[in-house]
Amino acid sequence: MGLKGKLIGQVEISFHGDLYHDIIGARPHHLPSMTSGVHAVDGQWGTVGYTTIFKYTQDGKTEIAEKVIDAIDDEKKMVKYRVTKGDPLKSYKSFILTCQVDSNGDDHFVSWTIDYEKLKEEIPEPLTYLDFLLKMTKEMEDHHAKLKP
Repeated sequence: MGLKGKLIGQVEISFHGDLYHDIIGARPHHLPSMTSGVHAVDGQWGTVGYTTIFKYTQDGKTEIAEKVIDAIDDEKKMVKYRVTKGDPLKSYKSFILTCQVDSNGDDHFVSWTIDYEKLKEEIPEPLTYLDFLLKMTKEMEDHHAKLKP
C-alpha cells in the first residue's frame, strides 16, 4: 500500500446546487448556523489565495484546520482547499479537499474529494473526514428544507 490516496463521496441535495456552491466558496461563515459540526469560521473567503480557519467536531473532539483556497471555479461549481495548519496535518503530510456540485435539471449532487498523503503507512485512510463532509452537506440540506414554506 502507498502513502498517497484519494477518497470520493457524493450525496444528492434537494436545494439548488448554485446556492450550495455559493455558501461553500463565498459564504462559509454561514455554516455554523446550518450544521452542528462546524463551530466557527474565520478569515477571508470567496477569493483564491485567502485563508479560512474552521473549528469543527471530528470523531467527538473539537479540531481546527486552516485552509487556503487554491481554486474557485464558478462555472464548474468547484472549490478546492489545501489544509496548511491544524489537526489533519498531525497524520497527513498533505490534505486537499475539493467540493464540486453537479446539477442536471432538478437533480443536484455534491461531491467531496480528499487527496492526501499519510505521514506513516499505519495511519488510516481519512474516512471519518469524508463522513464528516457528507454529514455536513446533509445538515445544510436539512437547514434549507426547514426554511421552505
